[in-house]
Amino acid sequence: MAGFLKTLVPKRFRKEGVAIPVVRLHGAIMASGSQFRPPLNLATAAPALEKAFGYKQAPAVAISINSPGGSPVQSRLIFQRIRALAAEKNKRVLVFVEDVAASGGYMIALAGDEIYADPTSIVGSIGVVSGGFGFPEMLKKIGVERRVYTAGSNKAILDPFQPERENEIEYLKSLQLEIHQVFIDMVKERRGAKLTDDPDLFSGLFWTGGRGLALGLVDGLADMRSELKKRYGEKTRLELVLAPKGLFGRKAPGVGGPSGDMAERIGSAGVAAVAGLAEEKALWGRFGLSG
Repeated sequence: MAGFLKTLVPKRFRKEGVAIPVVRLHGAIMASGSQFRPPLNLATAAPALEKAFGYKQAPAVAISINSPGGSPVQSRLIFQRIRALAAEKNKRVLVFVEDVAASGGYMIALAGDEIYADPTSIVGSIGVVSGGFGFPEMLKKIGVERRVYTAGSNKAILDPFQPERENEIEYLKSLQLEIHQVFIDMVKERRGAKLTDDPDLFSGLFWTGGRGLALGLVDGLADMRSELKKRYGEKTRLELVLAPKGLFGRKAPGVGGPSGDMAERIGSAGVAAVAGLAEEKALWGRFGLSG
């Protein structure tokens, strides 16, 4: 019936060419945030993904990724949701890297049946990092005594106001190794025989898109518009799927558009938000980019 009705519409008013839904997954990947520190996580990504995979006539879903990483849990959850939707809706997933898909950003990119990057994109960083600061000497200088009372001998493990202990560092490293192995297994499962036998592949190093192609981390060097038109025809339409609007008409953060001006966000944020923004900026800074 739909096909018959379409023939009744004058040709000049008909949309021609296939429509490919596009989802933008941009930003640092964090479990939580605020209006001043928009996160990218499963909660913010899922609505746009569900909508994009709901395009019945689309043979594929295109996903644009620009992320320096962040939470491994949220990265993996987004990866799993994309793969589940692809299987459920029988859609091919084409991932396109913009500036960077590193660490958790690359973990999400693994959800693609094919991954494309610009020759100057940054990809990889297949590793796990934990960071923080220690303040025990500062407390001594300003005459402050740290008092901690616990039920459980390891409840205050890695307290930044107490000196580091070797056994605590070793325990943290053991957790990192477990998470790292999960990441490695994902890369091997998704990229398979495409990967080269390079000793640095899982060392945490990152590379340009061109080098990533040689290593088997990506399938080609191309931009989204050119590749989709080459694949599905010149009349292919790219339809950006935006995140649903929330309270007061604001778009859900992390999906669909840029994250906004950093200076404006810092000026409006409180102390906690400023700390979060500093963390986010540090993630981008590792790859020579500003958030």
